Amino acid sequence: MDTNDLPANVLDPDCPSRVIFQRIGDKWASLVVQVLADGPIRFSELRKMVHVVTPKVLTQTLRTLERDGLITRTVHAQVPPRVDYELTELGASLLEPLTLLRLWAEDHVPSILKARDAYDDAQDEAVIGG
Repeated sequence: MDTNDLPANVLDPDCPSRVIFQRIGDKWASLVVQVLADGPIRFSELRKMVHVVTPKVLTQTLRTLERDGLITRTVHAQVPPRVDYELTELGASLLEPLTLLRLWAEDHVPSILKARDAYDDAQDEAVIGG
C-alpha cells in the first residue's frame, strides 16, 4: 500500500501532515499568509507589514510557502526588477482558519495575560516562601 493512500494523522510522527501543521503554525508563515490576503505585494512592503522579521527569515519563509504551493512569486521584467508575492487558491483556503485563530488569540489576550501573571506570582511566591 502506498503511504500516500493512508489517512493523514497529525499525531503520527511519520505523517507529512505534521510538517504542514508545523509550517502553518510558524509565526512568520501565518503572518505572511494573512498579509497576502489583500492581494499581491512586493517583498519590501510585505516586510514592513509583518514587522521585525529579518530579510533572510522572510526570504526563507516565502520560499517554503512557495514550495508548499501556498504562494506564487512573480518576477516582472523591469529595471529594477520587481517581484510580487500572492496567495494561490490553496494558500487562500488558509485564510478562514487563520482568521478564526487570530480572532481567538486577540479576544483571549486579557485572560491569557492574567493567567500568566497568576502563574508567575505563584512561582515567585514558591521561591520566596519555599
